[in-house]
Amino acid sequence: MKLPITRTLLAVLTLATAALAADIAGKWTAMVPGRQGQARETTFTFKVDGEKLTGTMTGQQGDQPIADGKVSGDKISFVRESQRGKQSFTGTITGDEIKFKRTMDQGEPVEFVAKRAK
Repeated sequence: MKLPITRTLLAVLTLATAALAADIAGKWTAMVPGRQGQARETTFTFKVDGEKLTGTMTGQQGDQPIADGKVSGDKISFVRESQRGKQSFTGTITGDEIKFKRTMDQGEPVEFVAKRAK
């Protein structure tokens, strides 16, 4: 009797996680600190398929694809490769905000907040 209840709860949790993951699809904007400390407006355009995250970052360097994107519950992660090296982004989703942490091959991690574009 406990096994069917456990399976049902697991199925509900899985569907709830997928529903939350789908919630971040669309455009988000942020003022992202640069290497010299100056902030630059960046637009993130996310597409979600289950836990797979794809999309682009648009800023001073134009559209740049993101790679290795994942959404799991309220957590998001992806990588952006550029001529300057690899940048890893991790974040926590809270409603219409994503609190990001960006790490690069060199330098200190940087934190910023992206907000859903309206």
